[in-house]
Amino acid sequence: MKRKLVSLLLALTVLASLPILPARAADSTDAVSLVQALGIMTGDQNGNLNLSRNVTRAEFAKMLVSASSFKNSSASAGYSLFKDIKSGHWASGYIKITVEQGWFNGYLDGTFRPNNPITFEEAATVALRLLGYTAADLTGAYPMAQISKFESLDLHDGFSAGRGQYMTRSDCAHLFANLMSAKTKEGTVYAQTLGYDLDATGHLDYTSLVSADTKGPFTLTGSIQDLISFSPTQVYRNGAAASLSEAERYDVCYYNSGLKTVWLFSDRVTGSYSAASPSTAAPTSVTVAGQTYTVETSAAAYALSDQGKYRIGDTVTLLLGMNGGVADVRGAEETSGVFYGVVKSQKDETVQNAGGTSSVKRILTVFCTDGVERVFEAGSLGFTPGTAVLVDYSAANPLSYLPTTRHAGVFSSGRFGDFKLAQNVEIIDSNRYGNAKQIYTDRLSGSTLDLGNVLYYQVNAKGELSHLILRDATGDASTYGLVLTASESKQDVISGSYRFLINGVESNYATNDSILHLSTGAARLTYDSDGKLSQAANLTRLSSPKLNGQSVYAGDKRYAVVESTQFYIHRDGGYFETTLDSIRDGYEIDVYADNLGYPAGMSARIIVATAKSD
Repeated sequence: MKRKLVSLLLALTVLASLPILPARAADSTDAVSLVQALGIMTGDQNGNLNLSRNVTRAEFAKMLVSASSFKNSSASAGYSLFKDIKSGHWASGYIKITVEQGWFNGYLDGTFRPNNPITFEEAATVALRLLGYTAADLTGAYPMAQISKFESLDLHDGFSAGRGQYMTRSDCAHLFANLMSAKTKEGTVYAQTLGYDLDATGHLDYTSLVSADTKGPFTLTGSIQDLISFSPTQVYRNGAAASLSEAERYDVCYYNSGLKTVWLFSDRVTGSYSAASPSTAAPTSVTVAGQTYTVETSAAAYALSDQGKYRIGDTVTLLLGMNGGVADVRGAEETSGVFYGVVKSQKDETVQNAGGTSSVKRILTVFCTDGVERVFEAGSLGFTPGTAVLVDYSAANPLSYLPTTRHAGVFSSGRFGDFKLAQNVEIIDSNRYGNAKQIYTDRLSGSTLDLGNVLYYQVNAKGELSHLILRDATGDASTYGLVLTASESKQDVISGSYRFLINGVESNYATNDSILHLSTGAARLTYDSDGKLSQAANLTRLSSPKLNGQSVYAGDKRYAVVESTQFYIHRDGGYFETTLDSIRDGYEIDVYADNLGYPAGMSARIIVATAKSD
C-alpha cells in the first residue's frame, strides 16, 4: 500500500475541513470559523451560533476577555463593581476584568446594564481601547472620533452595523476577526501580542492555531461523549462527513472544541511486529506486516519497547492516526473487528521473528468496504488481486475467501432490489485487477445491476443490506486520463510510446512487443496490482455536448458529472486543471464519456474547455 500517500491524504482531510482564511476575514464563514477557533464565540447547547441575534454588553465583555491576554484567566463570579450585577451573575468576573483594564465603563448611576444590547459605537470604543488607544489619540468628539479611527484600522470590514445600531453576533465575529489582524497603538499585530503565530503575510496563522488547539490522538474504548464535553457541529470519519453514531471502538479520535469538530480514523494494520528503529529500547518507527510506520505517541512507543507489552514476533494491531503514524497499539484479538473487502495486492516479505530467526510471510493489502486500505498477514493462503475476502481476527483463521453471493435489481428509494439499504451501508466497486473505489448510494441511484455486477453482499440483523462489493458496476475503479501523444509502431519491432495527463500530472509510458491501440483524446487506463498498465481503451468524445447542472447532455442521452470527473482548460498548447463552475460560461467544451458498458456508468470522465473566440 502506498502508505505515505494515504497518510498525507488523511492529514489533509483534517485541514480540508477548515476554511483557508484571507488576511482580512471579511467573509462571514471565515470570520466565524476564526473566532470559534480562538474560543471567542461558541454556540448554544445545540451548537447553533444564532448569528442574527443581538449581543448584550455582558456577552460582549466575555468575548472581549476571550480575545485578550486574560483569555486563560479565571473569570469566575463572586464579586461585582455595579449595583445591577449580583455577585452570582454569570458575567460578573468577565465584566470585572474589562472594567479594571479600562476597556469597558459603567454608567454614572453606578449600573453596568449587562442585558442592554451593545451599540456599534460602544463596541468600536472598546475595541480601540483594547488596541491601546485613548481619547488623547483621537481627533474630534465622541462617537465620530472613535468611529473614524475604528474604520481607518479596517475593523469595520465585513459587517454593516453603523452608528446607533446594535451589534449582532455576526457583526461581533467580524469585529474580533478583524481585530486579530489589526495593529496596536505600538505598531504590533494584535494577534502576536497574544502569543499567536503569524503567517508569511504578517497575519494570524490560522493553520497553526487550529493545529495547536486540536487535541488528540485518543483511542476510543467507550462512548465518545466520555471524551468530549461539547456537542460537535462537524464530524468526519476517514475524511468523509459522518455523525457521532458512526464512531466505533478503537477509532483514533481528534477534536477541536473551538471549532466544535471531531475527526475519527479507523485505519489499522494487523500483522507480525518484526523490527524497531533505532532499537526496541525507544522505538521511533516500527515494522509490522512488512511495512514501516512512524511512532507518533509516547504510549505507542512504550507499548512497543522493551518495557512494554509487545515483543518482536508478536502479532499486533497498529491504530493509525491522521498522519498515518502509530497512535496506539493493541493485541490483534483485542481489536477483532470484521472487515469485508477486495484484495488489492499480495507480496511476500522476509520478517524477523522472536529469537532472531527469519521467515517469509505473505502480506495482503485489502481495500475494505469502509473505503480504507488495510494491511494483513495472509498466513499460508494465496489470494489473487480482485478476490473478495473476509478479515475476522476473532476467528481461528483471520483471513478467508468470501463466497460469491449474487443479487440483481434497481437502486431506488433506499433499496437495492429486494433489500432495504442499511443507514450506514458500505459499498465498493472493484475490477478483477484489485482496483477498488468507495461508492455512495446516490452514485447508484436509478441504476439496474445484474448478477454479474455483485460479487458479495452481507445483511445485518434487521435483514438490511449492510455491505456490498460490486464488480464493474460504475467504472470508478479504473483510472481515466488524457492521451496527449500516442506513437505506435507495428512494423519489425512492435512498440508504443504514450504521454498521459491524469489528474493534472503528466506521465510517460512505453511498451515493447505490444501496443495499447490508443489515439489522442481520452482513455480508460486499467493497472494491475504491480502497477503495470494492463488494459486501455479510448473514451467516446461526445457530439455537441451541453452542460446543465451536474450533467452533460448529448443528443438524447445524459452523462453524469461524477466526483472523479477531471476538468481542464486548454490554453496556449497546455492543459490546466480547473473546476466545473469555472467553465460554465465563456467556454466551448469537449466531453469524453465512458460508453463502456457499465450499468452505472455513462459518466463524463474528462471535460476539456477552450475559451470561446470573440
